[in-house]
Amino acid sequence: MGSLNIKPHVLLLPYPAQGHVNPLMQLAKLLHSNGFYITFVNTEFNHRRLIRSNGPDFVKGLLDFRFETIPDGLPPSDRDATQDIWALSDSIQKNCLNPFKGLLAKLNSLPELPPVSCIISDGLMTFAIEATQEFGIPEVQFWTASAIGLIGFLRFDELIKRGIVPFKDDNFMNDGSLDLALDWMTGVENIRLKDMPTLIRTTDPEDIMLNFMSKEAKNCLKSCAIIFNTFDELEHQALNEIKSRCPNIYSIGPLSLLERQFPVTLAKSLRSNLWKEDSKCFEWLDKQNPESVLYVNYGSITVMTEQQFEEFAWGLANSKHPFLWVVRRDVVIGNSRILPEEYYQEIKNRGFIAPWCWQEQVLSHSSVGAFLTHSGWNSTLEGICNGVPMLCWPFFDEQPMNCLYSCSKWGIGMEISHDGKRTY
Repeated sequence: MGSLNIKPHVLLLPYPAQGHVNPLMQLAKLLHSNGFYITFVNTEFNHRRLIRSNGPDFVKGLLDFRFETIPDGLPPSDRDATQDIWALSDSIQKNCLNPFKGLLAKLNSLPELPPVSCIISDGLMTFAIEATQEFGIPEVQFWTASAIGLIGFLRFDELIKRGIVPFKDDNFMNDGSLDLALDWMTGVENIRLKDMPTLIRTTDPEDIMLNFMSKEAKNCLKSCAIIFNTFDELEHQALNEIKSRCPNIYSIGPLSLLERQFPVTLAKSLRSNLWKEDSKCFEWLDKQNPESVLYVNYGSITVMTEQQFEEFAWGLANSKHPFLWVVRRDVVIGNSRILPEEYYQEIKNRGFIAPWCWQEQVLSHSSVGAFLTHSGWNSTLEGICNGVPMLCWPFFDEQPMNCLYSCSKWGIGMEISHDGKRTY
């Protein structure tokens, strides 16, 4: 155990959603490959999901890569689904600090472990800042979304101050309010209200997510440093704006590309998918023509109505193009995602539906020619890294900002608006 005790010990704490767990795991593996002892902390709910999707041996970890848990404060559940983000975020800020401090005390009391020397916490888990101050441990924030997204969240207070949000009534979706140009915003270009994170679309001044994201974004700037999964050439203007408020920022992405350079170790094989992957999709992809397949994935949080789901399904079928469509078990509100037998007959031999897949491997497959995406940041970066053009259909959070930049600035995508019309 002597060699373990001389290793620097980094604890990583992701927000408990798939799009946050993945980049934190990539960073953990990068640090581990460079000689760090790793403790990776999931919520108890996600820990159980990892066991279901990867098997019980997965969470046993390695000699110098361990998994720990804290409760999220919500009622116990074993659903294989994404938790309600509003309830989860509210519970995290109210209930996670004390269990996290208890975990730190436990880890530092174990003689066989090196003491925790640094904590890297998700940008939405900023309660960790208070805990690290109490324990005297350096803490770094990892903002897992885009830098332009952080700019958007940091402007929530100004939107409220100017009386722009919350909206006065529910007509804002149709009365042109969202077309307002925000030409006073620095760090981003040509932003309209409709391009801002969707959490501003509320009439409630006490809206949980509006206030949670505003608070977490500002708390990020209180950290001694912020890590971004991006690169300077892509988000130079936004990174410079953030740097003016928090000088110690580090853009180390794209992590999905960097991960390919990791040395082959047991830790490299550690996966963080919360859903069980369907590997049969690769057998199907192998039979398709080069660059012929449309890959469709709305990410880990997006949900839609049954009507929207059916429209998507028949739109793909009627396109007459080969497609690989990822349909999570919880993607439809109410969990009704049953398609008629005639649908499966229509797409026979040219459509494949999977509950989840290894997206990085799919996008790098030679048969994939386009990516219909929700414009989540991980998906956007993976599309960029694999050179796959994107059809952007943003649903939630900072996805409209990512979509705007993908289509109008970076030239790598085309937006399809929610009325089905092309834009840009």
